[in-house]
Amino acid sequence: MDSSQESLFEQAMDRYQAGASAAEILPDFLRITESAPRQSAGWTCLAWLQLLCEQPEEALRSARFAVKLNPQDPQARINLSLALLETQSKGVRDHIQVVQQVLAMAPQVAEDLKGSLDDGQQRRPDWAALEKVRAWLTL
Repeated sequence: MDSSQESLFEQAMDRYQAGASAAEILPDFLRITESAPRQSAGWTCLAWLQLLCEQPEEALRSARFAVKLNPQDPQARINLSLALLETQSKGVRDHIQVVQQVLAMAPQVAEDLKGSLDDGQQRRPDWAALEKVRAWLTL
């Protein structure tokens, strides 16, 4: 990412963390992934926003690309698991197991993932797929 892309990423993240809706931020991450298609963080965020906006097919494509770019990113794997659940696709268990392995080797990651899941629950109450993933990960 060059500095302008990094700045757009940081600005979009700041707005999201300040409470802007997923729908407001989604176009920013579409631009970020178009201008920096090899950056996994942009795809991971895009998939999360698409899930929050109830766009599971789009989220599935974005999450698959994020995992392809960075297979060890537990948030990308969680997003992919959620998208797989929401599209009733197979393969969820494999991704959950990878996240469990990452958590076993790097327990400090659990706090960030828990925060993400809490955010998802707050922004999209009654999100059944999220509750399943949370239960599997015991976060």
